[in-house]
This record gives sequence, structure tokens and C-alpha cells, in this order.
Amino acid sequence: MVIGDSFTAGSGPVEPWETYAAETARELGWQLVTAGAPGTGYVNPGRVGRTFLGSFALELSWRPAPDLLIVSGGHNDRGVSPGRVGQAAGVLLEAVRARWPDTRIAVVGPIWMTPAPPWAHEVRNAVAAVAAGERAPFLDPIDRRWGGDALLPDGVHPTREGHVRLARWLVAALREHGIGRDVR
Repeated sequence: MVIGDSFTAGSGPVEPWETYAAETARELGWQLVTAGAPGTGYVNPGRVGRTFLGSFALELSWRPAPDLLIVSGGHNDRGVSPGRVGQAAGVLLEAVRARWPDTRIAVVGPIWMTPAPPWAHEVRNAVAAVAAGERAPFLDPIDRRWGGDALLPDGVHPTREGHVRLARWLVAALREHGIGRDVR
């Protein structure tokens, strides 16, 4: 399962089944369930009116425990203090652990297709600290370069090719942490 924002749920011409999350699941032979919506974050409820915690509660928590939950985001938590983002990330991970104590959790930091602003690095650091405290692998894409054809004309979201590159990176990052076809 993956909780995330527009990068996870799809945006513009990229459909949900074409996102990096779907590509990653295909590559690793996983059954994918996604939650979240464009504009959402740990603190930012976006247009749908719910944060990642709300997406977890409404879309995932009632389901059987997955082998792995990936929480991916922070991009939309601009204008929020990093401490507040970290606190919200901690509450989310605690809720996941309370509901599914045996589920492995991996946390992906904010994804930027272009150079990230300073505040995004601060959010990344806050989320990384929470992941470390929960002993969850933290996968950091913030300073990666994806290439010009990886960016939609909106200047924010990945193209279909950008999602493929994100998926390749995520598969490799997961494998570095011992997470692959057999999650356990």
C-alpha cells in the first residue's frame, strides 16, 4: 500500500495506473492499493479535505494489513513549520503501527522533479528524523535529477517517463533496504 499526493495518485495526463507507485508494484510483482489525493500532505488537507492520516483512516485502515506500507510525500506541506510536519508524520506512523503492528513501513521524502527549495529540505529532514525514530527506512529522492523529459509543462509533476524513472529509483532504493519481491 502507498499513501501519497498527486505524484502517487496521478496528475494531469498521467493516470493512477501509470504512476511511479503502479510501476514499482508491477516491477516487484505486488498487488497495489493506493490512498491519498493531489494537494495533500502530512499537514495540508488539499482540496479533498484530509491529510495523509485522514487518507489512512478512510482508505486503508479498514483493510487487511499489508506486508508493506509506503508513505510518500511532504511536497505539499509548504508554509508549515517542519516541526509540525514531523509531528504529523509521527502521529501517522504511530496510527499505522497501532492498527498493523507487523506491517513494514518505508517513508519516501518529498519528491521534486526540479531543484527543491530550502523549505523542502527542512521538511525532508523532519520526516527523515521521524522515520529513523520509528526504525522505518527513509528513502530520499529530493536531490536527484530526473532529466528534462521527466517534467510536465506545469513545472512540478512528472511525465509518464518521469514516473518510470521514479519507479526505477524506488525499486533500487527498496532493494537496498532488503525490500523486494518478497517484502518480509
